[in-house]
Amino acid sequence: MDSFEFNKIAAAILIALLVIKGADLISNHLIEPHMLKENVYKIAGVSASSSGTPTEVAKKGPAPIEPLLAAANVQQGEAVFKKCTSCHTIEKGGPNRIGPNLYGIVGAHKAKHPGYTYSSSMEGKGGDWSLDDLNVYLYSPRDFVPGTKMSFAGIKDDKERADLIAYMMKQSDSPMPLPEVKEAAPEELKKEGP
Repeated sequence: MDSFEFNKIAAAILIALLVIKGADLISNHLIEPHMLKENVYKIAGVSASSSGTPTEVAKKGPAPIEPLLAAANVQQGEAVFKKCTSCHTIEKGGPNRIGPNLYGIVGAHKAKHPGYTYSSSMEGKGGDWSLDDLNVYLYSPRDFVPGTKMSFAGIKDDKERADLIAYMMKQSDSPMPLPEVKEAAPEELKKEGP
C-alpha cells in the first residue's frame, strides 16, 4: 500500500469522526431534557427530593411481629409464599432449590438445613430462627445478613410479612400457636385517653 492510499484511509476516518462529533454538538443544542416533577415509576424505598432527583427514604424497619401475628391469616400467607416458590419449597421432605427447603424453619438453627450450602455470612449469623429474626430478615435479607446469597428484596408490607410468617409457622411437625390478641387493660385505656 502506497502513502496515497494510506492518506485516503486516514482522511476518511478523520472525516467520519468530525461528522460524529458535529452531530453530537448539534443534537445537544437541539434537544434539551426536561426533568419530571415526580417519577413515573414508583420504586419502594425511593422518593424524589425537591430538586427532582431520587433520594432514598429513611429506613423505618419492620413493625414488631407479635401484634401482627395475632391478626395474621394463614391462607393469605400461603398466597404470599408463592413469591418464594421459585427458590424454595416448604413441604416436608421437599427438595432444596436455589434456596433451602423451609419446612420447620421457625425455631430451627440458622444455616443448618441438611444438603444445602449456605453463604459464609449466613453461617456466621448463628442462633435459631426466632419470629423477630424472621420478621427482620424477610423485611430486608441483605440488611439482616450482609453478603447473603438470597437476592430477594424483601417484603415491606407488614401484614403480608406477618401472614407469611404465620403460614411458615404452621409448616412444621410441631407448629407454634399464633399469639392471641390481647385486650388493653382499663388502666392502659385511661392513660391513652385525653
